[in-house]
Amino acid sequence: MEACQDLGLDYVVVYTQADEDSKHVRLNIDSESNRNNAWRISSYTDPNDILAVADHTACTAIHPGYGFFSEDFRFARRVTIRDRPLKFIGPNWEVIRDLGDKINTKRVANRLGIPTIPGTDGPIYNEMEAEDVARQLMADQLDMDIRNPSILVKAAAGGGGMGIEEVHQVEQFRRVYRQVQNYAKRQFGDGGVLIEQCLRDYNHLEVQLTCSRHGERVHFGTRNCTIQSSGRQKRLEAAPGFDDSCFPYDFDAREVLDQIVQYSLKLASHVRYDNVGTWEWIVARDGRPYLLEVNTRIQVENDVSGRISYVNGKQPNLIREQIRLGLGERIGFSQEDVEFRGASIEMRIVAEDTRRGFAPWIGTINKFDFPQYDWSTVYTHVPSDRPYVIPSEYDPNLALALVWGETMAEAKERGRKFLKDVVIEGENAVGDPILTNLEYLNDNFDRLLTF
Repeated sequence: MEACQDLGLDYVVVYTQADEDSKHVRLNIDSESNRNNAWRISSYTDPNDILAVADHTACTAIHPGYGFFSEDFRFARRVTIRDRPLKFIGPNWEVIRDLGDKINTKRVANRLGIPTIPGTDGPIYNEMEAEDVARQLMADQLDMDIRNPSILVKAAAGGGGMGIEEVHQVEQFRRVYRQVQNYAKRQFGDGGVLIEQCLRDYNHLEVQLTCSRHGERVHFGTRNCTIQSSGRQKRLEAAPGFDDSCFPYDFDAREVLDQIVQYSLKLASHVRYDNVGTWEWIVARDGRPYLLEVNTRIQVENDVSGRISYVNGKQPNLIREQIRLGLGERIGFSQEDVEFRGASIEMRIVAEDTRRGFAPWIGTINKFDFPQYDWSTVYTHVPSDRPYVIPSEYDPNLALALVWGETMAEAKERGRKFLKDVVIEGENAVGDPILTNLEYLNDNFDRLLTF
């Protein structure tokens, strides 16, 4: 919404019944002027509902958000080739299709000499063939003297930590393989499975790219997303991806970061990527990088990169850039115009019990206050002027809070100060007080960017 306002673009938003008290709805309903930019739909996954609103309100473009249809090439294709076509704010649908399959991405990367995690580079649907691969990967790890070897069985079309299971013994493999394949068929309509060596001692890094339909490519550095919940959902993210003040690395951190950026640009050039996207990497303790996947969408954590980047002296709004590029504009600046300085941290504030496997907490928020500093910002859908019932239909994410500073140490210090001043009060149906992950976030600052 802020990006559209900044660009002078009108917009409408959609919401479901469960979301009707969300801030993005309230901000777009003005009873005094009788202006209503918020339209209710039955589901965020019903394309007919969404497109009906687009047609009724004469929209010319559609932004698919962070999830749901954002990486669905069928939706992107339908939007752009229908009788009343719309601009899809994202990459072209062919790129979404080709990079949305982890196995295909891995195959292309291997052809280009880009390192990937040892394992399959073609879709496996046959149980016997899959078991042979699993046995070989286990044997290779034993040959490398890896203690407690294991493999990961992944839904090829999955994402966001979904559809991934770990196998420690070959005897367990068939049962887990069937489980993941059935899950993949139900959730993604594709039973393709990826089998990989499980890397334990690593950091999860991302490279933020911005590309245009005119062949331009600019990166906005790296970020580190290693601190995640038990369900592989990110909780603390920081940029840049490594910082020598945080840990005595066994490798040249700057060299590794430069390497994964160049690899990411190489793949983007090869597939003619033409919008904002994220290249996800795993970096082992010895500094060896492995391409994990490509997210063909804007990510929740995009502003972590934006806050360490300066274009003509200003921190960019990467969603603003994404919209411009989706409408066919040129980037308008080069890599030389992007200056990197300082450090930033994003905290995902969630209503959850971190001591019970990050179990979601559902109830009513009665007080929701955040401090305001010139080195912080908050993105939230939770209203602060009235009680808010957390909808049980979605993950209980409450806010994204970002802090930044001249150094990573300063960013951490500011993060702690910010969390100390946050006030969130509420109770569930039986009167128990709200549970959040604020303490967990505070306790994990020192783990940032470490092995």
